[in-house]
Amino acid sequence: MKLKAVTAVVAALTLAACGGEQPKEVPPEVPHGYVEGAEEAAEAQSRLIVADSDTGAVRVVDLITEEVHEVGRVDGVRAVTGDGRFGYLTAGDGTIRVIDSGSWMVDHGDHVHYYRAKVRDVGVAPGKQLSAAYSDTAVSALSYSDGTTTLLDRAALDKGTVTELGKITHTGVAIPYGEHIIATVTDDGKPFARGVRVHDRQGKAVAEIDQPCPELRGQAVTRRGVVFGCADGALLVTEKDGAFAGAKIPYPRSVTAQERATAFFHRPGGATLAARAGDSAVWSLDVGRRSWQHVETGPVAAVNAVGEGGPLLVLTRDGKLRSFDSTGKEQTAIPLLTPEGTAAATIQVDSTRAYLNNPLSAEVYEIDYNDNLRRARTLKVGGNAGHIVETGR
Repeated sequence: MKLKAVTAVVAALTLAACGGEQPKEVPPEVPHGYVEGAEEAAEAQSRLIVADSDTGAVRVVDLITEEVHEVGRVDGVRAVTGDGRFGYLTAGDGTIRVIDSGSWMVDHGDHVHYYRAKVRDVGVAPGKQLSAAYSDTAVSALSYSDGTTTLLDRAALDKGTVTELGKITHTGVAIPYGEHIIATVTDDGKPFARGVRVHDRQGKAVAEIDQPCPELRGQAVTRRGVVFGCADGALLVTEKDGAFAGAKIPYPRSVTAQERATAFFHRPGGATLAARAGDSAVWSLDVGRRSWQHVETGPVAAVNAVGEGGPLLVLTRDGKLRSFDSTGKEQTAIPLLTPEGTAAATIQVDSTRAYLNNPLSAEVYEIDYNDNLRRARTLKVGGNAGHIVETGR
């Protein structure tokens, strides 16, 4: 039999064995980190959510293209809180409007995915008077001034729907961490939290952190754990193989109530935190080394920390932006704002730049903190830059 005939017979037998059906097409493999409706990028797709404190206009500024997206208005907007992707804007009546900046990152520990999507107004979240907002890939925790936390389904939020998973009561702030929720514990009528408890993602308490944290105020999420401010220092909560533990980082000396660190600021992913230390100084907390440093700066308006090896950034009330090295020595100082403009200014920090808003104008200043605080760009955002928060970091 000739070769061509043999081939025909083999093909016929193969079709007969398969019942005459054609082989099914194998679906393409879903790429690792895939997010439906989003475009993955090779680098951070940073954006700024900007709220005009006069008109309530909300805008999202693409820091790569400088395109400004108009996203409606929030009447009497008083504050903007971010969780890396979403901005939570507190209106004059206390209600919370949720804005999807369309920019975020997913951290897998050994590598990171960056995404961009359309900007959109998601709607109003349940509750009033937001005090903090934190998220992971499964849960968004919105903590309110009345001592309650609402847990939202993050996957639903990503698709534009506000869906409640559960609540936690008698808490100051709640933070998704280690596939659980770390929440501070408060008592009725007491102004401060007294400790930390572990909950599941539906809000049920499952464990206590036995290390006390008297007069707890202030918190930060780092790659080394969750940090809380206490009257006697900081409490670091870590997780390993599903078990949670607390360790105290005491102050290097006795401090007054006015000197305590009660609000922490840092670059996302960084393990160096900055906090005010009274009126004219700043604390720098190195979480890895578990050590504090007290830095005399002059009257403080805003502060942030770049991270290990990077400068401490301080806006003083004379309108100057200042940088301090790891020893606490001032490196550079540049005039940036008028003294009147410092009251509502904040410093946002990412891996290469810092962003500082001018609340009296339509300008946001991009600062290269590795180049003597060089003003790299002046971004025109329209209206006034009353409140800002960076996303996509």
